[in-house]
Amino acid sequence: CSAIDACESSNGGCSAQAECRRTTPGNRACVCNAGHTGDGIVCLEINPCLVNNGGCDRNAECTQTGPNQAVCNCLKGYSGDGKTCTYISLCSQNNGGCSEFAICNDTELTERTCTCKPNYVGNGFKCRGNIFQELLRNSNTSRFYFHLEALSLRDIAGPGPFTLFVPHSDVLSSDPRVKDWIARGVMAQVLRYHMVGCASLLYKDLTAITNITSLHGDLVHISYSQNSLILNSKAEIILSDIVGTNGVIHVINQILVP
Repeated sequence: CSAIDACESSNGGCSAQAECRRTTPGNRACVCNAGHTGDGIVCLEINPCLVNNGGCDRNAECTQTGPNQAVCNCLKGYSGDGKTCTYISLCSQNNGGCSEFAICNDTELTERTCTCKPNYVGNGFKCRGNIFQELLRNSNTSRFYFHLEALSLRDIAGPGPFTLFVPHSDVLSSDPRVKDWIARGVMAQVLRYHMVGCASLLYKDLTAITNITSLHGDLVHISYSQNSLILNSKAEIILSDIVGTNGVIHVINQILVP
């Protein structure tokens, strides 16, 4: 006589995910394989994510990859190995994409707000100070700023409002009359002829005006022709509506002469 091997046929009736172990002749025990749980007849995969998020950080996603196996991945807006996840502040890098003159505030995951600092205006992504500051920051108008500084003209540093018609930097650099005006001591008068006080006039406002008085005291004549605004029948506005806290700048392609 030979002992009956209870595990010989059909894994002894144990689950396919179990080991059939011979005990006494004709008897056996069913033991679930590693990563499975059950009575041996029925064995189910253990999903570690169902308990304590699989040991992952609470700001991580647990994904089962096999019997009692899982990986942890930090959720969007967090960084780390999944076991430990740290909130990523959008504002911590490059001011969150906000202007350098703006305050970046984290609001919620992957969201932030940009607000211009006091004494600046804009949408938070682009913030402008007063027009005196803006002249320097813009290469198209910086030459005008340097002439104001050289003559200590601070008219437009006040509360305003002002409207400036600024000759493009290239024009101021190349026009031979500029050196002559400086030598004769009349450059301040020329510069003030490009400034208008008590009004912040946008391009659309200028289309409805024919004359405007400059800080120099003389009139600037405005005409609208072929979809362009022309000053004194010569200078065309080529860039417009550079808005600051105390006024607006328009760039023109010629120097206005009082």
